[in-house]
Amino acid sequence: MKRMRMVKGFAAATLVLFATTSCGDVARSSKAPVYLVVNSLTGASGGGHGVGVFSNTLLSDVIVVITAGGTCSVTTPCPTVFNDSGQAVLSIALKDIGTPTNVAVLTTNNEVTIERFHVEYTRADGRNTPGVDVPYPFDGAATATIPTNGPITLAFELVRHTAKEESPLLQLRSSGQIITTIANVTFFGHDLVGNAVSVTGSIQIDFGNFGDT
Repeated sequence: MKRMRMVKGFAAATLVLFATTSCGDVARSSKAPVYLVVNSLTGASGGGHGVGVFSNTLLSDVIVVITAGGTCSVTTPCPTVFNDSGQAVLSIALKDIGTPTNVAVLTTNNEVTIERFHVEYTRADGRNTPGVDVPYPFDGAATATIPTNGPITLAFELVRHTAKEESPLLQLRSSGQIITTIANVTFFGHDLVGNAVSVTGSIQIDFGNFGDT
């Protein structure tokens, strides 16, 4: 009986510890007193249909035929590769909001400077091999400071030129197929006293040769 009580006590303690860890992962993921929030994440095509228009789903044209400007014309068209841009609206929030009678407020020490980002592509069907099923992941630099009084809009490169000149996007120029991916974008930065912070947002990207007008 004593042994059974000890086993039950250990199991209960383990469950409490697991529950505490699960609920507190977000709060303890960084020593910073604030966390990053992705208010929105959108993308815009660099060329072709919907160029410059940011939306929650990006139609990424792998090749665009230019028929005007420079040496390009209807009789001498110029197949061109464009990169695609991303745009994130980021804000910060306190982990500890205080009490109803003593509400915590953000200070200038809580401002967060974003320094870099990481983009990784996945597919819902589980075929995620870079260079075979999806474009290669990459890191990029983008710098902006999020103030205490509101969000900022951060522009960054969502799809690189080189990705459209490598497998599997290169083959889409003539295959007529569409590859649907989810781009997971992680932003890295630190508050003004040096605590590291990061956050991840996602956007759907459909890659294909969508034709030109």
